[in-house]
Amino acid sequence: MAGAARSGGNAVCRSRDPAVYRSRDPVRNLRLRVRIQRVAPAGPLLPRVPPLAGPERPDRADGAGDAGAVPLRVIAASRAGAQRPPEDEEEEVEVGWQEKLFSQFEVDLYLNESACQTPLDWQYHEEIRKLEKAGGRKNSRIFTYTDHDRFTNLEELCQKVTDLDHEEPSYLVERMANVRRRRQDRRPVEASSLKSKIITWEPSEEFIKNNHVINTPVQTMYIMGDLGPYGKLGQREYENVLCTIKVDGNGVITVKPDFTGTKGAYRIEVDGEKREVWEYTIENASAQVQPEEEEREQRVLRELYGRHRDYLNGLVGSDFEMPLPGTLRLFVNGEIVSAQGYEYDNLYVHFFLELPDQWSSSPFQQLSGVTQTCATKAVGWDNVAYFCYPFTVEMFYTQEDEDSLPQWPVLYFEVLSLDFWQRYRVEGYGSLVLPTSPGVHMLTIPTWRPVGLGPVAEMRRFFIGGSPELEDLTYIRIPSTFKGKRLSRFGFRTETTGSVTFRLCCLQQSRAFLENSALRQRMQSVLDRLGGFSQQSSVYNVLEAFQRARRRMQEARESLPQDLISTSASALPQPLEP
Repeated sequence: MAGAARSGGNAVCRSRDPAVYRSRDPVRNLRLRVRIQRVAPAGPLLPRVPPLAGPERPDRADGAGDAGAVPLRVIAASRAGAQRPPEDEEEEVEVGWQEKLFSQFEVDLYLNESACQTPLDWQYHEEIRKLEKAGGRKNSRIFTYTDHDRFTNLEELCQKVTDLDHEEPSYLVERMANVRRRRQDRRPVEASSLKSKIITWEPSEEFIKNNHVINTPVQTMYIMGDLGPYGKLGQREYENVLCTIKVDGNGVITVKPDFTGTKGAYRIEVDGEKREVWEYTIENASAQVQPEEEEREQRVLRELYGRHRDYLNGLVGSDFEMPLPGTLRLFVNGEIVSAQGYEYDNLYVHFFLELPDQWSSSPFQQLSGVTQTCATKAVGWDNVAYFCYPFTVEMFYTQEDEDSLPQWPVLYFEVLSLDFWQRYRVEGYGSLVLPTSPGVHMLTIPTWRPVGLGPVAEMRRFFIGGSPELEDLTYIRIPSTFKGKRLSRFGFRTETTGSVTFRLCCLQQSRAFLENSALRQRMQSVLDRLGGFSQQSSVYNVLEAFQRARRRMQEARESLPQDLISTSASALPQPLEP
């Protein structure tokens, strides 16, 4: 942006984008070397010869070089013909982080005791007096403004965010300009302030505007240049920003403009009484880390990380808990995500887990639960209630018969509604078999509900609540108490309702999973087959389909007339007797 030069319209600076660096070292080790020199004399602007690249660029007039080269050190100074001193044409200063170098204006200002008002002013007054006694300040044109100076606050208040001449600051720019982004202004939180409200449940529009501002603690430093004509140093209108350095608490260093490097010097054209052109360079003069120190630092970091790793290992422990031999541990982190497509509002879900034979759980393990009551909201064509209700179950399967396939646990659930008048209704029943493979599973289970005969049951459900219910939720599938061969549901009327979405994260653990070599050679038992999850699930599905087909064939055979069965049996060819 063109706002890098603060000169009230009397200087033009080549625009440079800022560079961002990150360092883990203390910022107090940062040092910069700034070199500024005049490249055009006072008076009419002479044509400028392009400088040579690198260190071959001439630093003084020695009579050699091109005929059109402009002398850099000895230049005509005034109309009276007086010679400028060499230090007025070129100056090089090495400055550290937040190191204060006074300008001629500040020396004249703070020497006057009547101008000192704040403790910082009196501190500068004493420092300048010591400098005067020691022979005066060493710097001439290059000086600095630290994070505590007034210029830093005014510069942030008046800083432009675009390169427009007539910029109108937005609301956010004005708010950011009023924020003191200073580390020293971060006051500790008092004990009394903790009693105030931490969360504002109903924020107003004004509250949102006042608090929607990033407040990152940043320290700022400006390296300035007094580019006034010879004999007129100390005038504020000739002050120009050469470099801006900002450092935050995360070790991020912003330098604007970037270090010169091989890109060439920056150029400033001053339009005052006499047109002058200045060039300056910025270099990183920080002390480089010695190889021994860097190696020592890396060794300290490795020791620190090693101790932290040992600490974490101590928290976890070295003994990895394993299930007993012949036992499968099933751990499920589940979540009832949502319910959608139901008739009434204010839904909640009651669920429980049924463990088949050979399955067990801890006596303190809770296998049932009830979600919170959740209101629905319209999402597309459906009314959706988001529960996000988590639950955790841990079960163990102990193998007793190697020839039988294990039956997986079943999760039964019912969806209910309760309105403002405490009218209770059953919205649907459903069930799901826990996944046989580990991993994350998103399952959407459809539900149904019983329907009574005639319109009276539906009217009762609408006006006073209540509806037909199941006494045993396992009736959703095959009840656990059923021991017969056929389960008849003739005359049982149902109606399809909505659906419930589950997210299940399943983990399985068994000693058999460690025997990979044995699994490749042979299948020793059913528990070993659980190691190949795809094989186990496919075998289980094939056997279950075969059992269903065999049962249907038997039912069809029993439904045939007995005379037809006896006729077909007599029609079979009889073996011949020898």
